[in-house]
Formats: sequence, C-alpha cells, structure tokens
Amino acid sequence: MIAAKTRAWWRATMALCLGSFLVFINLYVPQPLLPELKTAYEVSTLGVSLLMSVATLSLALSLLVFGPLSDAIGREGIMRITLLLAGGCSLALAFAPNFESLLLLRLVQGFVLGGLPAVAIAWMGDAFEKSALLSAVGLYIGANTLGGISGRVVGGAVAEIGGPSASFIVVGTMTLVGCAVFWRLLPNSHAFEPKRFQLRRALVDLAGHLRNPVLLAAYCLGGINFLIFINQYSYITFRLAATPYALAASGLGLIFLTYLGGTFASAISGRLAERTSPATCMMAGVVILMTGTAVTLHDSLVLIIVGLTINAFGFFLTHSLASSWVGRYAQGARGSASALYLVFYYVGASLGGFWLEPFWQGAGWLGVAWASWILLTVTLTITLGMRCFERRCLMKA
Repeated sequence: MIAAKTRAWWRATMALCLGSFLVFINLYVPQPLLPELKTAYEVSTLGVSLLMSVATLSLALSLLVFGPLSDAIGREGIMRITLLLAGGCSLALAFAPNFESLLLLRLVQGFVLGGLPAVAIAWMGDAFEKSALLSAVGLYIGANTLGGISGRVVGGAVAEIGGPSASFIVVGTMTLVGCAVFWRLLPNSHAFEPKRFQLRRALVDLAGHLRNPVLLAAYCLGGINFLIFINQYSYITFRLAATPYALAASGLGLIFLTYLGGTFASAISGRLAERTSPATCMMAGVVILMTGTAVTLHDSLVLIIVGLTINAFGFFLTHSLASSWVGRYAQGARGSASALYLVFYYVGASLGGFWLEPFWQGAGWLGVAWASWILLTVTLTITLGMRCFERRCLMKA
C-alpha cells in the first residue's frame, strides 16, 4: 500500500489528477461554443444544447458499466484506453460533416469519458493507505473543477482564432499528449484482487440503495441542483453572445472562471459542516444558489459574473456534502451507492435543457431564473427533510 506524501504517492496522485483534468476539459469544451455552433449548423438552442446533454447522459450510464467491469478485469487498462479514445473523439469532432455526426460523436465521447471517473477512487482504495487516500481524493476533486474551467476557457479562446474545429483539435491533441504522460505515470495496483461479476448481486444492491429514502434524498438533491446549475451556464452563453453584450467565444469562455467560487466552497465545506451540520450547510447552499440566480437578472455584466460566482459557491457547497452524505449513510455496497449518486448527477445535467428551454423561449433569462427557482424550491424542501433526519439521529445517539 502506498503511503502519503511518498514519491510513489505523488506520482500516482498526479497521474490521476491529470486524467481527471483531461476528462473534464473534453466534456466541457463545447459549452462556450454553443452560440457559434448554433449558427454554423442552423439548429435551435435546445438542439445545440444536446451536445452537452447527450455527453453527460452517456457518461452517467457508463458509470454503471465501467465500475463493475473494473472489479473483474482491473482498473488501469480501463482508465488508459478510455482516455485515449476520448482524445480521438475530440479530434473527430473537428471534422464532423453535419450536426448529426457531431451529436453521435459526443454520445460516444461521453461514454468513454466515464471510464476514469468510474474507477479512479476505487483504484486509490486498492493502492493507497487510508490516510494517503483522503489526501489524494481532495486533489483529485480539485482537478475535476480545473478541467471544467480549462475546457471552457481554452475552447473559447481557440475558437475565436480558428473556429470551433480548432478548439476540438487543440483539446484532442492535449488529451493524446496527456494520455501518454498518464500512461507512463500511473503504476499498477498490486493490491487489486479481481472479483467475479454477479449481475444479480449488483442489481439487488442498486435496488436497495434506491429504496433507502436517506440516500434517495441525496441522489435527487444532487441531480436536480446540477440540472439547474450546469444548464444555466449553457443559456447564459446565449444571453451574453447577443446584444448588448455581444461577447465572442473567448469572452464566453472566461465566464466559466466563476467556477473558482465552487473550488473554494468545496475546500471549506468540511469545516463548515463541522461547525453546524451537513444538512444545514446543504440548505444554505441551495439558498445561496437561489440568491445568485436573482443577482444574474441584473443587466450589468459585472453583477452577472458576481451572480454566477455565488451560484458556483452554493452549488458546490451542497454537492460536496451530498456526495459525502451517501458514503456516510449507505448500508453496504458503498461503491455502487456512490456510483448511483453520479448517475443521478449526470442524468440531471442531461435533462436540464428540456426543462429550461420552454422558459427561455417564453421569457428569456427571466424565464430561466423562474424555472430554476421552481426546482430549487424542491431541493430546499429535500434538505429540510435531511435536516429532520439528522436531528433524529442526534437524539438517538
């Protein structure tokens, strides 16, 4: 087992952080390009938003495939091969002859992008000592955020020079080079023991998690919040690409630097939860997300950016604690319980365009805000229920 802060620990952790970075830079590179792609392919806002939706949906489904598969055949090969395929998909996106081809490639890319997130933390559990695991996971999650930011910033900046195709070529090339480094850095886990896959046992575990109201609350909380949060960014690009802002792709990419508010929230979420309680902090996160959405209604670009930063803080505060809630209250089979959380999370993201589009068509950004508040009221109610459960647990202790 690899001890914390050793040379082997740094090498393995940096490999996994690099892999995480590459996954999310590929997943999110099209987002600042949506207005330009909408015009180029002559599709609707809902149609072009499917480039994000189909990728997140197929990623969610792949988690249920790669996780159990890795228990049987090993984890390193899955991570290496899927990263290589993801880079190839980005290069292929640059040469898609029509929108249907672009959409199909994103569907395939989303599926292979799930390979690393599905097994990375399990790999750490096989290879690292417990204290080493906790430190590595924190860095790994931070790399998720940085990859998401970089995908949007790089995609937007390159597109302004060479168009969307150039963005896909640059990100695809970065991924293939990074994959070669990842391939070399990542050691094999000598503690891994293959287990025979039993479909019936896996299905029983999944059904048990879905029947557990404490876990189901966290699943719905994460999925609905992400449905709103990530798709708000898609629709804000259409708002800011139009007059009076008329931001180019590079400017739209920089908007996603507001994600840094979420990076900060993730870093302090544990300390805040210790001072109050996880459920109370999740409630606060939803309220903060509702408040940030209200701030974005202002016409000032500065206040829109402030509102998006507030949103990122509130969302990631809730998301960090909801994901840890699952690990805390799962009754056995914690791996599949955590995988289900991510399935709800990404399925929510894939459905957001269908929920927000009618509001956008009817009332523009104000409609998006109202659609957001409707569902955030639901998640606020969910956190109230989680707080009541938490109090009952304290009374019994």
